[in-house]
Amino acid sequence: MMYQAVPTATTSRGGTPTESADYVVTLDQIPRWSDVEQRSSSSLEGETGDPAHSNPRYANPLASSSSEAGGSGGNGMVSKFPVDHEINSKIYLWRGEPWNLEVDAVVNSTNENLDEAHSSPGLHAAAGPGLAEQCATLGGCRTGMAKVTNAYDLPARRVIHTVGPKYAVKYHTAAENALSHCYRSCLELLIDNGLQSIAMDCIYTEAKNYPREPAAHVAIRTVRRFLEKQKDQISAVVFCTTTTSDTEIYKRLLPLYFPRDEHEEEVAISKLPADVGDENGETVIDERKIRIQALPNKPPLRSFPALVERSATDHALVRRNSNHLDSYLDPAFMSLIKDPDERRKEQWEKTAQAQSGFNFVKLLGFGDLGGPPLSPAEEYSLHSRYLAKANSLNLSEIAEMKIVYRGGVDTEGHPVMVVVGAHFLLRCLDLERFVLYVIKEFEPLIQKPYSIVYFHSAASLQVQPDLGWMKRLQQILGRKHQRNLQAIYVLHPTFHLKATIATMQLFVDNVVWKKVVYADRLLQLFKYVPREQLTIPDFVFQHDLEVNGGKGLIVDPRTKYVYQRP
Repeated sequence: MMYQAVPTATTSRGGTPTESADYVVTLDQIPRWSDVEQRSSSSLEGETGDPAHSNPRYANPLASSSSEAGGSGGNGMVSKFPVDHEINSKIYLWRGEPWNLEVDAVVNSTNENLDEAHSSPGLHAAAGPGLAEQCATLGGCRTGMAKVTNAYDLPARRVIHTVGPKYAVKYHTAAENALSHCYRSCLELLIDNGLQSIAMDCIYTEAKNYPREPAAHVAIRTVRRFLEKQKDQISAVVFCTTTTSDTEIYKRLLPLYFPRDEHEEEVAISKLPADVGDENGETVIDERKIRIQALPNKPPLRSFPALVERSATDHALVRRNSNHLDSYLDPAFMSLIKDPDERRKEQWEKTAQAQSGFNFVKLLGFGDLGGPPLSPAEEYSLHSRYLAKANSLNLSEIAEMKIVYRGGVDTEGHPVMVVVGAHFLLRCLDLERFVLYVIKEFEPLIQKPYSIVYFHSAASLQVQPDLGWMKRLQQILGRKHQRNLQAIYVLHPTFHLKATIATMQLFVDNVVWKKVVYADRLLQLFKYVPREQLTIPDFVFQHDLEVNGGKGLIVDPRTKYVYQRP
C-alpha cells in the first residue's frame, strides 16, 4: 500500500501529518465528540504550530449563550435531540482530507457522470487510476443517490460516491431533501456492504452554490436521525472539513444535534432552527400535514386511512394552490408536485376506473394489467427505490442465466441490450430479483438512445410472464427508458408473440411497443445490428436453420458467422 501509518512519536492526538506527504490516520488518533473537552484553548488537531490548524478544537459554541439561556433556555419544551451518550461516542470531527483516514468507507462528492474532474479534490490522485476505471463502469449516479466502489490505494476499504444537489432559492426545500437523501444513501450503503465506519466530507460543494451553514444543519441532523435508528450497525461517523469556515460551522452546530450534557441539550432547544426535519431529517412541508377527508359525493375507498381529528395547528394551515407548479414535474423536485388533496382525488378516480372497467385483456388470457398508470413523480420514486436496492445486492446468479446481457452497437451507433427468451425459465426464476437485475443492467443504457435485440428463438416452449408483469417492469424502468429506446428488434417472432405485442400496443404502452421491428431470419437482423456486435447462443443458429430451412444461408460451424449463399 502507498500509505504508512503516522509514527506516534511525531503525531499528536488528532492525526497531524508528518513530513511525508502520505500518511494514515486511525480513529484512535481522533478525539470522539463525546470525549472532547469544552475548552476554547484546545486545538482541533493538536498543538502543531501550523496557523491553518490553530483553530480551537470544539470551542464550546454555547458558552456565550449560557447567560442568556440561563435555566429557562428550554422554556419547558422537550428537546428534539436529547442527550445520547452512545450516539455521541460514534461521532468525530476531523480537519483534513478523508482520504488519509483508516476507516471502512470514505464519501466522494461528485457529479452524475462520476468523472474525475468533478470529484472531491485529491481523491483520484490518492486512490490511483483503478478508481476512475471502475467509476466509468457504473453508468453514472442520480442526484441524491449513492454508489460504492473499491478504494484501491486508499487506506479505506470502500469509496461511496454520491451526487449532491444544485441549490436555488426557489427550490430550497427540494435541495434540502435531496442533500439529506445523499447522506442517508451513503449510510445505507455502508450497512448494506457490511461496513461500520465512514468518513464524510462536505457533500454540498461550492460549485453547486449550496450555502454552507444551512447545508451543515441538514448533514448533521440527517446523520443524527439515522444513528437513532441504526446505531447498533455503525461504529463511527467522521465529519471531515478542509476549510476554517466549515470547521467553525461544525463546531457551532454539533452541540445542537449531539448535546453532551443536560445544559447543552437545554440551550440547544432555543438555538435550533424552527424546522429540524422529520424522523429522517428531511424538511417537513406544511401542506403534507393536512389530513385528507373523504372526497365529496364519493364513497370512501377501503384503502383510505381512517380520519384523524385535526389539531388546532392543522386547522390553521391554509392549503397551498400549487397548480402553477404543474410544469415542474421534473422528479428532481418531487417536493413541489401537486397539492396532496388533488393527488389523492386523481388516484381515487384512476383506481375506481380501473376497478369498474371490463378486463378485456384478462379475458383474452394475457393476464391482469394491474392498477392505474403512475404519474412521472411516482414512476421516478419507484425507479429510485428499485435501483438503490439493486445496487446493494449481489445478483450474480441472475447474470449467470444469460437472460439479459450487453451487446455492441446497432448500425446507428446505439448501444444494444440483448434479451434471450428461451433462457427465461419462469419456474426457476425469482422474478423480483430478476427485475432488480434488469433495472441495474439497463440503467447505464437508458440515459442515452439505445436499442434492444430480443431472441424469441424456441422461447414459445417456455412459460412467459403476463402483461401485468410487463407493465410493472416498464413502469419501474421509467419514462427515460420510453423516451430513449429507439427500436426493439425481435428475431423469429411467432403469431402468438405478434398478437401479444399488438395487445401491449393497445393496453400497455402505445409508444414503446410501436418501435418493434420483426426479423424472421438472422440475415434480416444483421441489417440492423451487425453480426460482430452480437453474442448469439448456438441454439439460435440451429433454430434459424430449422425454421428457414437454410435457404440462401451458409453457417460457419467454427465462427457461427452466417453468410449469404453465392
